[in-house]
Amino acid sequence: MTEVLFYHLQNKSLEDVLPSLLEKSLERGWRVVVQAGSEERVDALDAHLWTYRDDSFLPHATWRADDAAEQPILLTVEDGNPNRAQVRFLVDNAALPADADGYERMVMVFNGDDGDALAGARTAWTDCKTRGFAATYWQTDERGRWQKKN
Repeated sequence: MTEVLFYHLQNKSLEDVLPSLLEKSLERGWRVVVQAGSEERVDALDAHLWTYRDDSFLPHATWRADDAAEQPILLTVEDGNPNRAQVRFLVDNAALPADADGYERMVMVFNGDDGDALAGARTAWTDCKTRGFAATYWQTDERGRWQKKN
């Protein structure tokens, strides 16, 4: 069964949290697709993942790369699973894909201060429940650590 995690951003940006979430996915041996809402956002995330920290490296490429199918992390705006990922991150209001049941885990990261993002997350939550997915909701605590909410 596909597990869907909803990460509610508060007082942090996607750029603050995405690298560590991707690192944890790679530590588990998972391949990842990150789907953004626009090509500009993919390009910005691509640049950020090269420079977010001096002592770390996240192997990745965009869907435009000739070797996209071989990448452990692939940034895209398109549907599909070209790198055979087990995990798909949905950012910037990217919709839950029709093939969501083909992943071990879906991770929807949304900005709690954006009304459209909040509405999209609520719609996706209902869709997940209807489709029988195991959905969980996460927020950061006062120390900035992710906590599962009931």
